[in-house]
Amino acid sequence: MTTALRVLLVEDSPSDAKLVIRHLGATGRPIEFERVEDPESMRLALERGGWDLVISDWSMPKFSARGALDVLKKAGIDLPFIIVSGTVGEDLAVDAMRAGAHDYVLKDKLGRLGPAVERELRECEARAASRRAQSRFQALIENSDDGIVLTSETGTLAYVSPAAERILGRPAADILGTNLGALVHPDDAATAAQHRQHVLTERGRVPSAQRRVVRPDGTYRWIEVTLTNLLHDPAVGAVVSNFRDVTDRRATEDALVVAQQRFAALFDSGIMGIIVSNEGGVVYQANDTFLTMLGYSREDLAAGLDWRKLTPPEWAHVNAATGEALRTHGRAKPSEKEYFRKDGTRVPVLVGFAAIKGGQVISVSIDIAERKRAAEALTNLEAQLRQAQKMEAVGRLAGGVAHDFNNVLSVILSYTELILGDLKPNDPLRADVGEISTAAARAAGLTRQLLLLSRQQVVEPKVIDLHDVLTDMDKMLQRILGEDVDLVVMAPKSTGRVKVDPTHVEQVVLNLVVNARDAMPTGGKLTIETANVVLDEHYAQDHVPAKAGAYVMLAVSDTGCGMDAKTRAHIFEPFFTTKEVGKGTGLGLSTVYGIVQQSGGNVWVYSEPGKGTTFKVYLPRVDAELDVMTPAIAPTTLRGKETILVVEDEAQVRTVVVGTLRRQGYTVIAAENAGAALLICERHVGKIDLLLTDVVMPQMSGPELAKRLATTRPETKLLCMSGYTDDSIVRHGVLQSGVAFIQKPITPALLVRKVREVMDAKG
Repeated sequence: MTTALRVLLVEDSPSDAKLVIRHLGATGRPIEFERVEDPESMRLALERGGWDLVISDWSMPKFSARGALDVLKKAGIDLPFIIVSGTVGEDLAVDAMRAGAHDYVLKDKLGRLGPAVERELRECEARAASRRAQSRFQALIENSDDGIVLTSETGTLAYVSPAAERILGRPAADILGTNLGALVHPDDAATAAQHRQHVLTERGRVPSAQRRVVRPDGTYRWIEVTLTNLLHDPAVGAVVSNFRDVTDRRATEDALVVAQQRFAALFDSGIMGIIVSNEGGVVYQANDTFLTMLGYSREDLAAGLDWRKLTPPEWAHVNAATGEALRTHGRAKPSEKEYFRKDGTRVPVLVGFAAIKGGQVISVSIDIAERKRAAEALTNLEAQLRQAQKMEAVGRLAGGVAHDFNNVLSVILSYTELILGDLKPNDPLRADVGEISTAAARAAGLTRQLLLLSRQQVVEPKVIDLHDVLTDMDKMLQRILGEDVDLVVMAPKSTGRVKVDPTHVEQVVLNLVVNARDAMPTGGKLTIETANVVLDEHYAQDHVPAKAGAYVMLAVSDTGCGMDAKTRAHIFEPFFTTKEVGKGTGLGLSTVYGIVQQSGGNVWVYSEPGKGTTFKVYLPRVDAELDVMTPAIAPTTLRGKETILVVEDEAQVRTVVVGTLRRQGYTVIAAENAGAALLICERHVGKIDLLLTDVVMPQMSGPELAKRLATTRPETKLLCMSGYTDDSIVRHGVLQSGVAFIQKPITPALLVRKVREVMDAKG
């Protein structure tokens, strides 16, 4: 089907328009037209678009061919424009052609209108094709990543593409008319000139070359340039330079060279074993580190090594997984396994694999024997730290419980003692109250153990010799062990001295001996020995929380049933016991642990099932004179008439203390806290002979209260009491200052005796 010819007819005469359309029928195509006779109508018609040509009368009352040309130009549309008129002369026709008309036809010669239209349509299509080609070429040039410049024979820039602007870092306007050689890096100027001279002597293209161009900011880029001599082509008349930025590519190539050098350095560094093999396991290449790790020589490598056969059978699954990973992913994550050494021994390794070109595999192996030893040591340290933290937490809990129990037991023991003192010997209630007293005394003993394991017991350390302690305990230990256990004590007098609470040391020895006896139900040998030792940093690192330094070791060894690792992990925990129900409290060894820790030492156990057990206690060695033990002088009477200020925040304890002292004849003033005590002292006009105060109280401690009172009542003596310490006794300076102290739970007898001792003391 022939496409209709769409004609925009600028004509004021309908009859002339019909005449023109009839002659256009000679083209053989259907004609579609629209007639306009003023600028606005023509503009609107052009906006609707789809026209093939414009035919315009030369002159009309409201419009003209010149006006129509102006409208067409403003619309920016390239259409054949033919003037048809009966009045246009040759001069006017020339002017019209200059104004943009493509042809003119006189109305009396409309027979040539058809051929003129056909010719102009062909020329319009040719112009459109040329524009399309130009647009494509321009798009190709402007969107190319390669820079393109045209230069004269001497190198003057005549054209610079957008990509060339980006690569050179300069706008075309800044460099057009300048010499391209001025943009070349000075170090590459000579080779660039030779390259250009080469292309000038040739017609066509010469091989590419690389050089640097300098940007305005002083940086440079590497470019790969291809030159083509088209000076002889009239359409170009220039040397064409095509170039691309290869800076990143050169950087990649340089990085590859560096990587190869690094790999070579790594291969020869001795840090890790490296081999290259085929997928079947045959080793082509191995560094000295790998060969040394496995005890092989270069001759062994030349004779043939198979890394798969170097792996012990039980690690075959690792090899299988490695092969599957290489086939699937081209690499295998590092995994642990073992290699056979040449002598048959084994070495643990961390090994990784990666596939490389040519069906080869590269493997990197690291000897992790030392790392595994370190990891095992770290695991042990972490277990020790967890144990220490657990003991610390349990100790804090036990200390808090013991504190509350001590206050309660003080009340129970005091009232039972007071009741027993009031009952007649034959009173039937006496036995029942006695049982209460006995049970409370047992509970007090348990709280003392809890305070020991929590390291909150008040201690009075003395410089002692363990030789003397063991000598004094010898007969008692013999009785505890019985005749079927052979006791051997090796405690030379030359052993160093330690500063500890003597009664606590005796309790440590006693608990360890009883524990050893229970481990030898059919008899055996028990050895107690002491020695001077120095624990170094290496030992301290392996035995948290031990510290390096000089110690006296107390070792208790038995030939009993021993313990497995699971039991050893729990033996120092409170209430843990392997004995039958009712045969032990589970506080013996935890008490030992607490005493030793509070003394600044550490204790370790070495035991295996069936091979006996050894406990080693390390106490810090001191260079000091032995402390002389002086027995306390018992007071001649427990009664008194002095005035005592009792400060205690626990109401029941305060009541029993006040009642006990008043029974002995003392004048007692009670206060529930330090603030009330200070107020009482301000208002009391008489003498206050003794301040009996709890150590730890809200707002102000007992020692702080004593310091406040010392300025206004220097004659008042001080006696402190506490149910627990949490290091408070030491922290408040009670022991160091020689202040008298009484440990809860208190009883009336203990209280009045201690009060009388303080009252009778000089100073």
